Amino acid sequence: MLDVLVVGDLNPDLLLSGDVVPRFGQAEQDVTATVALGGSGGICAAALGRLGLRTALAAAVGDDDLGALVTQRLADRGVHLDQLQRAAQPTGLSVHLLRDDDRAILTHSGAIDDLDVASACRAIRAAKPRHVHVTSVFLIRALRERGADLLDAARDVAAVVSVDTNYDPAERFDAPAWLLDADVLLPNAAEARGLARSVDVEQAARELSARGATVVVKLGAQGALAVTSGETLRVAAPAPTVPIVDTVGAGDAFDAGFIRARLDGHDLPTQLAHATAAGTLSTRAGGDAGQPTLEDVLGVAR
Repeated sequence: MLDVLVVGDLNPDLLLSGDVVPRFGQAEQDVTATVALGGSGGICAAALGRLGLRTALAAAVGDDDLGALVTQRLADRGVHLDQLQRAAQPTGLSVHLLRDDDRAILTHSGAIDDLDVASACRAIRAAKPRHVHVTSVFLIRALRERGADLLDAARDVAAVVSVDTNYDPAERFDAPAWLLDADVLLPNAAEARGLARSVDVEQAARELSARGATVVVKLGAQGALAVTSGETLRVAAPAPTVPIVDTVGAGDAFDAGFIRARLDGHDLPTQLAHATAAGTLSTRAGGDAGQPTLEDVLGVAR
């Protein structure tokens, strides 16, 4: 039996740092380049595997070299590959231009939007995971349109459902009707404000929890806040134990730390402590390279 089925996106990330502001006219610039596992779904699945959970990923990739690359990266993290979907389109690709504490992302969606939700629902009913985590709702039309089917399938097997919508590239944040029926929502501050149409983060979290969801808002270096049953809890982020190299994927590592602690039966304050520890530790490197083990997380969370 699976612990977690992640449903979402998978692609490689090309991380560029240094002199990354493009200058046209064939001007050559010296940058530092790293290829990492990408896609919120892919990074979170790898982080869950690193934390010792039996994890599979339902995501669409092409039958090409980039698809083979990310598939191998998942296998290296112990992620089960039997729910990966092969699409006719080429595997997606994201290019991250990293500068100080900011970044720009250029994405070729490719196969990302070809996710077959019906296949993911069958996987939930067959594998009976304890937890289903849905990512990148605004990148995958089928999730926006048929996310309710995932909720139904998860409830058929008594699985908890968490959702990290990620950022909306169109910046509309039109929440699908099913979103607030999830058990857990895991936005960052900008996403929470956008989804709730509120400038105040705590008020946004309260509005998003109106139908009973536990809403956990990632606040980066300021930690996290959670709203559940009308109660609000805040935790500070642990101080980084090593220099911050890259924050790409930190939110997905946060999600993984939260899910692991929830499945372990910890209370909400401990869940948040483990989540912030996992997110902070992941900044040792971008993508999946800095993801912590459970022992790492416990050491920092204490």
